[in-house]
Amino acid sequence: MEATSSSIRLALYQGARARAERLAADGGVDVFEAASLGDVATLRRLLDSDPSLARAWSDDGFTALHFAAFLGGSEAVRTLLDAGADVHAVARNEMRVQPLHSAAARFPDVDLDSCRLLLEAGADPNARQQSGHTPMDEAIVRDSAELRALLAAHGAHEPT
Repeated sequence: MEATSSSIRLALYQGARARAERLAADGGVDVFEAASLGDVATLRRLLDSDPSLARAWSDDGFTALHFAAFLGGSEAVRTLLDAGADVHAVARNEMRVQPLHSAAARFPDVDLDSCRLLLEAGADPNARQQSGHTPMDEAIVRDSAELRALLAAHGAHEPT
C-alpha cells in the first residue's frame, strides 16, 4: 500500500503511531507528515532545503505548525517556530483554528510545552476558532489546571 499524507495522519489521529511510522518508512514524507510524526531530523532537512515550507499550507488547510502542535510535539513546534512558522496562522478550513488551539486540544494529553512555546512566540491566548471557543475553553473542558494557569499568565480571559 502506498503511503499518502492522509493515511499517515489518519493513523496518527487514530492513535496508531506504529502504523503511521511504518507507512512513513515505506515512502518519503513531506513537511506536514514530518511535523505530524515529530520527526525533527526530517523536518530540519526539509526546511533547510526549502525554508518556505515553514509557512506552507496542506491540502486540508493546515500548516505544519498546526500538525506539530496537535500531533508532533514540542521539538517539532520549536523547529518550525525557529524556521519562521506563523504562530497566528488561521486554518484555511471550517475549523479556523490557530496552532495554540491545536496544542491545547492535543489528545490524549495537552502538550503544555508546545503551548508554552507558542505563547512565548506571541500566540493569542484569546483567539477564537470557528465555534467561538478559545484555548481557555479547551483547558476548562479538559480540566487542566496547568493549562489554565499557563494561559492566564499570558493574558487569557476566563469565560463569563
